[in-house]
Amino acid sequence: MSDATSLMKMAEGSKDSSLPMVIERNERRTKSRFIPKLLKFAGKIPFADDLAASWYCAMDPATPRRAKGILLAALAYFVMPADLLPDVIVTLGFTDDATVLATALGMVGTYIKPKHRRQARRLLKIPEPPIDEDS
Repeated sequence: MSDATSLMKMAEGSKDSSLPMVIERNERRTKSRFIPKLLKFAGKIPFADDLAASWYCAMDPATPRRAKGILLAALAYFVMPADLLPDVIVTLGFTDDATVLATALGMVGTYIKPKHRRQARRLLKIPEPPIDEDS
Protein backbone atom coordinates (compact mmCIF):
# COMPACT_ATOMS: atom_id res chain seq x y z
CA MET A 1 0.00 0.00 0.00
CA SER A 2 1.47 3.37 -0.99
CA ASP A 3 1.62 6.21 1.50
CA ALA A 4 -0.87 8.20 -0.59
CA THR A 5 -3.30 5.29 -0.52
CA SER A 6 -2.91 4.88 3.23
CA LEU A 7 -3.42 8.64 3.70
CA MET A 8 -6.69 8.46 1.78
CA LYS A 9 -7.89 5.36 3.67
CA MET A 10 -7.16 7.04 7.00
CA ALA A 11 -8.94 10.20 5.87
CA GLU A 12 -11.98 8.15 4.92
CA GLY A 13 -11.93 6.45 8.31
CA SER A 14 -11.32 3.04 6.76
CA LYS A 15 -11.20 0.09 9.14
CA ASP A 16 -8.53 -1.62 7.00
CA SER A 17 -6.70 -4.03 9.32
CA SER A 18 -3.34 -3.20 7.71
CA LEU A 19 -3.49 0.48 8.74
CA PRO A 20 -1.77 -0.04 12.13
CA MET A 21 1.11 -1.71 10.27
CA VAL A 22 1.26 1.18 7.80
CA ILE A 23 1.33 3.69 10.64
CA GLU A 24 4.10 1.73 12.36
CA ARG A 25 6.11 1.48 9.12
CA ASN A 26 5.76 5.22 8.50
CA GLU A 27 6.82 5.97 12.07
CA ARG A 28 9.94 3.81 11.71
CA ARG A 29 10.75 5.41 8.35
CA THR A 30 10.40 8.94 9.63
CA LYS A 31 12.17 8.41 12.97
CA SER A 32 15.48 7.67 11.30
CA ARG A 33 15.27 10.04 8.32
CA PHE A 34 13.01 12.97 9.10
CA ILE A 35 15.08 15.23 11.39
CA PRO A 36 18.31 14.95 9.34
CA LYS A 37 16.50 15.71 6.07
CA LEU A 38 14.48 18.54 7.61
CA LEU A 39 17.59 20.19 9.06
CA LYS A 40 19.43 19.76 5.76
CA PHE A 41 16.74 21.57 3.76
CA ALA A 42 15.15 23.81 6.42
CA GLY A 43 16.50 27.04 4.93
CA LYS A 44 15.31 26.09 1.45
CA ILE A 45 11.70 25.17 2.17
CA PRO A 46 9.20 27.70 3.50
CA PHE A 47 7.06 25.06 5.21
CA ALA A 48 9.82 23.63 7.45
CA ASP A 49 8.08 24.85 10.61
CA ASP A 50 4.85 23.08 9.60
CA LEU A 51 6.80 19.88 8.93
CA ALA A 52 8.50 20.05 12.31
CA ALA A 53 5.25 20.86 14.14
CA SER A 54 3.60 17.93 12.34
CA TRP A 55 6.44 15.68 13.51
CA TYR A 56 6.05 16.72 17.14
CA CYS A 57 2.28 16.30 16.93
CA ALA A 58 2.67 12.81 15.43
CA MET A 59 5.08 11.84 18.22
CA ASP A 60 2.81 13.20 20.97
CA PRO A 61 1.08 10.33 22.84
CA ALA A 62 -2.01 12.54 23.27
CA THR A 63 -2.56 12.80 19.50
CA PRO A 64 -5.33 10.46 18.26
CA ARG A 65 -4.16 7.50 16.17
CA ARG A 66 -6.01 8.64 13.04
CA ALA A 67 -4.30 12.05 13.16
CA LYS A 68 -0.92 10.41 13.83
CA GLY A 69 -1.43 8.12 10.85
CA ILE A 70 -2.25 10.97 8.48
CA LEU A 71 0.67 13.11 9.69
CA LEU A 72 3.11 10.18 9.56
CA ALA A 73 2.01 9.37 5.99
CA ALA A 74 2.74 12.96 4.95
CA LEU A 75 6.09 12.96 6.79
CA ALA A 76 7.02 9.61 5.25
CA TYR A 77 6.32 11.08 1.82
CA PHE A 78 8.71 13.93 2.67
CA VAL A 79 11.54 11.52 3.54
CA MET A 80 11.00 9.19 0.57
CA PRO A 81 14.06 9.43 -1.68
CA ALA A 82 12.01 8.99 -4.85
CA ASP A 83 8.72 10.82 -5.02
CA LEU A 84 6.70 12.54 -7.72
CA LEU A 85 9.17 15.43 -8.07
CA PRO A 86 12.72 14.61 -6.95
CA ASP A 87 13.83 16.90 -4.14
CA VAL A 88 17.13 17.68 -5.90
CA ILE A 89 15.22 19.91 -8.32
CA VAL A 90 15.65 23.01 -6.21
CA THR A 91 12.71 25.18 -7.28
CA LEU A 92 10.13 22.43 -7.85
CA GLY A 93 11.40 19.47 -5.85
CA PHE A 94 9.42 20.16 -2.70
CA THR A 95 6.14 21.31 -4.25
CA ASP A 96 4.68 17.82 -4.12
CA ASP A 97 5.83 17.46 -0.51
CA ALA A 98 4.17 20.78 0.33
CA THR A 99 0.94 19.64 -1.32
CA VAL A 100 0.86 16.37 0.61
CA LEU A 101 1.59 18.20 3.88
CA ALA A 102 -1.06 20.85 3.17
CA THR A 103 -3.61 18.12 2.52
CA ALA A 104 -2.69 16.37 5.77
CA LEU A 105 -2.86 19.64 7.72
CA GLY A 106 -6.25 20.37 6.18
CA MET A 107 -7.49 17.05 7.54
CA VAL A 108 -5.91 17.00 11.01
CA GLY A 109 -4.21 20.36 11.54
CA THR A 110 -6.38 21.11 14.56
CA TYR A 111 -4.37 18.54 16.52
CA ILE A 112 -1.19 20.59 16.15
CA LYS A 113 -1.05 22.49 19.41
CA PRO A 114 0.99 25.56 20.40
CA LYS A 115 3.43 23.28 22.27
CA HIS A 116 4.16 21.44 18.98
CA ARG A 117 4.80 24.77 17.24
CA ARG A 118 7.14 25.87 20.08
CA GLN A 119 9.07 22.58 19.82
CA ALA A 120 9.33 23.07 16.05
CA ARG A 121 10.68 26.61 16.45
CA ARG A 122 13.28 25.40 18.96
CA LEU A 123 14.41 22.62 16.62
CA LEU A 124 14.72 25.03 13.69
CA LYS A 125 16.19 27.79 15.87
CA ILE A 126 13.38 30.19 14.95
CA PRO A 127 12.74 32.86 17.59
CA GLU A 128 9.44 32.90 19.42
CA PRO A 129 6.98 35.48 18.06
CA PRO A 130 6.58 38.58 20.21
CA ILE A 131 3.67 38.51 22.64
CA ASP A 132 1.18 41.30 22.06
CA GLU A 133 0.05 42.23 25.55
CA ASP A 134 -2.66 44.59 24.23
CA SER A 135 -4.64 41.70 22.76
